[in-house]
Amino acid sequence: MRHPARSAVPALCLCLALATACAPDGDTDPPHAPVGITAQAGSATSVHVMWRAAPDSEGVTGYQVFQGDHLVRELPSDKTMVDVTDLAPVTAYTFTVRARDAAGNRSPLSEPARATTPAAKAEDHRAPSAPPTTTGRAEGPRAARLTWTAATDDTGVTAYDVHQGGVRVHTAGAGESATTLTGLQPGTRYTFTVRARDGADNTSPDGPTVELTTPPDPGQGPDTAPGGLTATASPGLVDLSWTPPATGRRTDEYQLYVNDRPVTVIQFGAGAAIPSGTGRVEHRITVTEPAGTVWAVKLRARLPDGNWGAFTAETRVVLAR
Repeated sequence: MRHPARSAVPALCLCLALATACAPDGDTDPPHAPVGITAQAGSATSVHVMWRAAPDSEGVTGYQVFQGDHLVRELPSDKTMVDVTDLAPVTAYTFTVRARDAAGNRSPLSEPARATTPAAKAEDHRAPSAPPTTTGRAEGPRAARLTWTAATDDTGVTAYDVHQGGVRVHTAGAGESATTLTGLQPGTRYTFTVRARDGADNTSPDGPTVELTTPPDPGQGPDTAPGGLTATASPGLVDLSWTPPATGRRTDEYQLYVNDRPVTVIQFGAGAAIPSGTGRVEHRITVTEPAGTVWAVKLRARLPDGNWGAFTAETRVVLAR
């Protein structure tokens, strides 16, 4: 199965078009219910809800988050956490999540996750202190353990937010001082920080930065580089083809380099991106440079955790007349 995308390259500037695809006809099988749902009060008026991403084989295109019987958020398939806001202080809430696929089928609701918001603190504009210390270590190729010391706040810390490369990836409770992060990639360097939050949603500065590298996993871990990159020139065009890396999730974003320069990010729509480890991707480039110009082409994929993966082997192509 192939999904082409087209773009233009005036003087190494590419203009891309999103690929589109239709859901398979006659698909009536719903995805499985999301698992691993958790809910953690982040302030007097907000709760952070998280769950595990559906396996790529489920064909999930989005999630629906429910507070009790009410739909409160709809998210694309690459989002597996959300802050539910405008809640009442000192109130118990129940949250569930369900998945939907490209054919419109919806999964059963997940198991419920419960959280109680803390009391509000009037006129609280002072942020907590940063956690004084943070340590971390890899726990195998796909997990890391972070530990931090408690922050202080005049009205009390209500949550700790873990950030990876500036993006929040986890929220822990006020009484927690450690967490295990899963779903990481083997042989990959990560940077984590921890911030404290209080009941008024004031957030501390980052605590100390933790840098760690997950060990490689030759037996189980996938190569993060796309495979089998080919480049074929015809008059005014270059056709690229490659196999997505087998990361266990949909891969729909690639960074293209020409002659060691990043020239574009190729993005495919959620319905058109090929599940990792299957099929091939095709991308067509319209060329305005002179015939006989030599391109050295390579690309890398955006991994499910937000990092860029390894580059493909470089391939050379001579622009055709």
